[in-house]
Amino acid sequence: MLLALSPLYIFSQNTLTGTITDSENGAPLEQVSIYFPQLQNGTITDENGNYTLKNLPEGNYKLVVSYLGYETYSISFEIGTGNNVFDYQMVPSAIEMDEVVLSTPFHKLERENVMKVEQKSIAELKSEGAMTLADGITRIPGVSSVSTGVGIGKPVIRGLSFNRVLVYTQGVRLENQQFGGEHGLGLNDAGISSIEVIKGPASLLYGSDALGGVLYLNPENFELAGKTSGDINLNYFTNTLGYGTNAGFKTSGEKFKFLVRGAIASNADYETGDGTSVTNSRFKESDIKTGFAYQAAKFKTELRYNYNLSKLGIPEEIGVQNNDRDPLLPYQEIFTHILSSKNNFFFKKSSLEATFGYIFNDRKEFEEEHDHEEEGEEEEHGEGPSLHMELSTFNYNIHYNPQWGKTTTIFGIQGMSQKNENFGEEVLIPNATTNDFGILATSHIHFTKSDFQWGLRYDVRAIKGDESGTVGEETYIAAIDRNFNSFNAAVGYRVDVTDNILARLNLASGFRAPNLAELTSNGLHSGANRVEIGNPDLKSERNFQIDLALEYGNKHVEAYINGFYNGVSDYIYLQPTGEFRDTDPIYIFQQQNATLYGGEFGFHIHPHPIDWLHLESSYDIVYGQLEDDTNLPLMPANKWTNTFRVEWNKKDTQYRCYAFVTLQTFFDQNKVAVFETKTPRYNLFNVGVGGDIKIFDHKIGYKISGNNLFDKNYISHLSRLKTDGIANIGRNVAFNLSIPL
Repeated sequence: MLLALSPLYIFSQNTLTGTITDSENGAPLEQVSIYFPQLQNGTITDENGNYTLKNLPEGNYKLVVSYLGYETYSISFEIGTGNNVFDYQMVPSAIEMDEVVLSTPFHKLERENVMKVEQKSIAELKSEGAMTLADGITRIPGVSSVSTGVGIGKPVIRGLSFNRVLVYTQGVRLENQQFGGEHGLGLNDAGISSIEVIKGPASLLYGSDALGGVLYLNPENFELAGKTSGDINLNYFTNTLGYGTNAGFKTSGEKFKFLVRGAIASNADYETGDGTSVTNSRFKESDIKTGFAYQAAKFKTELRYNYNLSKLGIPEEIGVQNNDRDPLLPYQEIFTHILSSKNNFFFKKSSLEATFGYIFNDRKEFEEEHDHEEEGEEEEHGEGPSLHMELSTFNYNIHYNPQWGKTTTIFGIQGMSQKNENFGEEVLIPNATTNDFGILATSHIHFTKSDFQWGLRYDVRAIKGDESGTVGEETYIAAIDRNFNSFNAAVGYRVDVTDNILARLNLASGFRAPNLAELTSNGLHSGANRVEIGNPDLKSERNFQIDLALEYGNKHVEAYINGFYNGVSDYIYLQPTGEFRDTDPIYIFQQQNATLYGGEFGFHIHPHPIDWLHLESSYDIVYGQLEDDTNLPLMPANKWTNTFRVEWNKKDTQYRCYAFVTLQTFFDQNKVAVFETKTPRYNLFNVGVGGDIKIFDHKIGYKISGNNLFDKNYISHLSRLKTDGIANIGRNVAFNLSIPL
């Protein structure tokens, strides 16, 4: 329907032309990016520094000029009727390019954004040897992962995880039974361009479940107008004998755009630092992403689809030592379909964005067969899954953006309709429906040296669960009908204290309604090896967080201090009862007020005139306590990361090369919950080289990295295998080739 309306919006043909040069010598710059983030329309300069952008609507939009080795420049540009001209002289800088933040609605550069948002490209995470997306995010300060081997990981932001961290992909909210500790991200990094992390409550923008923060995955961009490209990427990991391959193709005309990317990955069991193979930590994955877009002057629509199939072994003990790749029992088989539609209408003084998503998650968990002897023979049950849940979710997000002078305002509605159904032998959570609706308003006011942002939001959530089992049985689940609501507010201020120092202060409230598992679960969670019993009387979690950030930057030095204090009312957590059902321990959901505090601190030095040399250091710290002065579970250990990196260009070419050495120190974690054990300090030493080489007139990218180079045998505090005494992955060397077609 939206596509059918497009002829109403394509009668004007406004263009932007110009020339980009070096401010020091006036030389034209080639391959400079000229980009309107809100319009998602951009191009690059030619060998003479010239560029042309077509199909632009009238109005005032943020324009971003960026090029490696130069300061990123942004300006609010008024697009008029006909041809518009913008020339610019770029200022050289050794500082990395400043990127546009897409996870917040005002499309600011990172340094201009009122909220502190971290951003990393997938290419950067790959250069550091990340095996999976869940592994890669742990390279971002303040972000960790609750892991079950190397194939399963869940994001942790400043000590909060599970349903307290919301994941967005393709512009829509990802729903895949994320309440489970062994339920991973369920996404492949192929076809994802970058990751953004909002640390702290983002309920104003995203509603319930964004109490701890947001992991926002930006999809691969469409090709520039008039361009066609393709590539193949090959990965190999020595520790797991793992291989991964992805290939993509994309083409764009002036208005129609298309892309597709497929990926496969396979890994055997990983080896610990002492050479032991962790039985059944193997995993396989297949993934395909495709997209279609139509872009005219005043209308843009984008349709994307992602299919992912994962087979994940669930390690429980050290057993058979081999290099097989098919998972043993127990294991998970997960099918995920993600369909998203993003539609933009651009008016002269306003714009409208409507995003719709449908996610279907089919999760099967296969357990050990329960055998019994009868007349000297063993009889086995059927081969169907013990746990089989299908979760279908439709969500929508509609924003209207009027422009009033220096004030940019967003009025929006968001909602979700979700249905969970069971088809397996066991029921962990019942058949149920969840419906969300939220309404919000937020404004950003720009002053000469500062920015102010505020917002209000109201949400309602309704959860209805069916009765399951027979009254009187220990696995019985009663029917449930609960409603939750919440008002939330956020206010933030950013100011350029001097030309080199900026400060941010953000105050925000957030909330999280209890999820279906916390309210209703009553059964063995096979992946967790425990019985979890829900509490139908749980209240919503509510929090209030204060963030203070200070940053210093010039052409050769960057430094930052980010501190936070987060008070959570009615924090929901699992507590062991000391009782057992058969041989499995019983855990129940309880509530208590909690406090988390900490921050991230770091610097980046690239001294003049040796700008190719980079010294980087970051320190992450977080503490969490319940009201009774006991410690919160799953608090990541404090971490100190130091990197020595060199970068250079091959003579008279645009071929870039790099090399780095990194030392990660994970400190003692002695502040543990009553049912946890302490974790000793350990160090990991990582190295890497990479860059571009010319083979048969093709620019081939290569990356070689070695993680845990000294084969340290250690156990992470956030490893779910810690209770079984199973160590994390030992030395792993990753090889990557990127071949253009």
